[in-house]
Amino acid sequence: MPLTLSAIKAAKQAEARRIRRQPFKTQLKTTMRAFIDLIKDGKKDEAAKILPRVYKVIDTAAKKHILHPKNAARKKSRMARLLK
Repeated sequence: MPLTLSAIKAAKQAEARRIRRQPFKTQLKTTMRAFIDLIKDGKKDEAAKILPRVYKVIDTAAKKHILHPKNAARKKSRMARLLK
């Protein structure tokens, strides 16, 4: 447990940020999983329709500092490579 006032405040802020960012993380994982499942099932046409949405979710997560920009670029690249 934090002892100093500044540590208590930092813990409160960290928790507030975690709660605020969690929906974006969940949406990111769900969207990517749906895309990968479509690829595994051989439904590339449907996956191609979802790909822009996957890109948007990844970019949003990077913009909100949930993902590092290079991590986001790597994820987008891997999704595109899966579709090929």
